[in-house]
Amino acid sequence: MILPGATLGMLGGGQLGRMFTTAAQIMGYNVIVLDPDTNSPAGVIADQHICAKYTDEAALSQLAEQCDAITTEFENIPAATLAFLEAKTIVHPSSQALSSTQNRITEKQFIAALGIPVAPFVAIRSTSDIDNIGTSIQFPAIIKVANFGYDGKGQVVCHTIDDVYTAFRNLDQVECVLEQRINLEREVSTVLARSQTGEINNFPVAENVHVNGILHTTTVPSIISDQQVQTAIQMADKIADALGYVGVMAVEFFASKEGDLLVNEIAPRPHNSGHFTLDACPTSQFEQQVRMLCGLPSGNCELSSAVVMVNLLGDVWGDSQPNWDTLLARPENHLHLYGKKEARPGRKMGHYNVLAATTAQANDIALQTFEALQAS
Repeated sequence: MILPGATLGMLGGGQLGRMFTTAAQIMGYNVIVLDPDTNSPAGVIADQHICAKYTDEAALSQLAEQCDAITTEFENIPAATLAFLEAKTIVHPSSQALSSTQNRITEKQFIAALGIPVAPFVAIRSTSDIDNIGTSIQFPAIIKVANFGYDGKGQVVCHTIDDVYTAFRNLDQVECVLEQRINLEREVSTVLARSQTGEINNFPVAENVHVNGILHTTTVPSIISDQQVQTAIQMADKIADALGYVGVMAVEFFASKEGDLLVNEIAPRPHNSGHFTLDACPTSQFEQQVRMLCGLPSGNCELSSAVVMVNLLGDVWGDSQPNWDTLLARPENHLHLYGKKEARPGRKMGHYNVLAATTAQANDIALQTFEALQAS
């Protein structure tokens, strides 16, 4: 076990890295963040910030020399970077696990090979792939860039084959996946922590609502059936085992109106839909990330309160700070801001968790608070 007093490394300085840094420091660890942004949210609170690109081998060597173990906050860190660090120190998740989840095509093929259902899809690498789609995909469908897409970026809804040609050109003909649109009932996700010995602990399954491709609210517990909850957890655990994953990982699902549960994507890191754990569980997903990295026993993942998490995007700021009095006047609300200097439309600036006796009560308070913030 790596015990408090040791130094942990974080690749990535965004809000996920910031919340990991806070959790680690509370537990008595030192944290070094490597991120190219001089004002990164995690870098400004870390014990040390190495301001460098993720491909800078001199900076990576410095990080490895100073850290007892290293982790990452997002999946777009080059797998080669983790492989470089693995030769020098402990790294979780592994470069192999990351490489299986960075590309949508590779990821979907990996999930399907496990016998876990995904939406029908085809890989689009050239216009000839579009020529050969035939009847394998029914419309409407969604074309998504295979790499570096997030929060709805790099995605286009297509209603005809001509739409696919147009979208592919507009996406600069980079590698894409065309995915059949599901008759969607709701979206859910589960966050788990898997140890170095293969023990898995799961947080409760969460229900998610997206607006313009960005997560807006997460409600826990979800209203899906107990059978679907167990199926989601079993699927996520099977994926984690197959990856030999160590750390915190999220799996997103589509629940169709026909009652099917299909995997949407894997996030090899803590997840936006797991932010409710900061206030509604004895152990947050970020403390779990520290524990798994350091070989410590898992914390308690049980839900201690019904909760609704609401994302706060830069749109809420407008030309000034939101009226925080409105939010903080309600004792059920728990505010988390990410320390970002500039608020922009669509940029995640923070979130708040609403704890109440029931999800209905939490949803009511969450909606009232959000409407008041927008009006301020």
